[in-house]
Amino acid sequence: MPTDNLLHELHTYLVRIGLEPTSVSPQMEHYLEHLLYLLPPEEEEAVTHYYGLFGCERKSLQEIARGFHMSQEDAMARIDQCIRKLAVTPEWQMLKQTIEK
Repeated sequence: MPTDNLLHELHTYLVRIGLEPTSVSPQMEHYLEHLLYLLPPEEEEAVTHYYGLFGCERKSLQEIARGFHMSQEDAMARIDQCIRKLAVTPEWQMLKQTIEK
């Protein structure tokens, strides 16, 4: 499967969880937390706030970019890069299979 499809699947899942946190079980949320631990702490925080995960306040791209001291375009590219990295991991593939069941 091309990376862009994997990226889209993970992005869609993160958007859903951010908008509807009760749509996933606490166990699935726990697995997602572990998936995000694969990122460096500052990137994990950016992704968490971008999608509004785990009860964190959702931040605008402008706020996230300011935290990274970069442009909004560069911050979005960095978040996309994080999602790409996570989307190809065995951890996401296992999590995705659990979601599909």
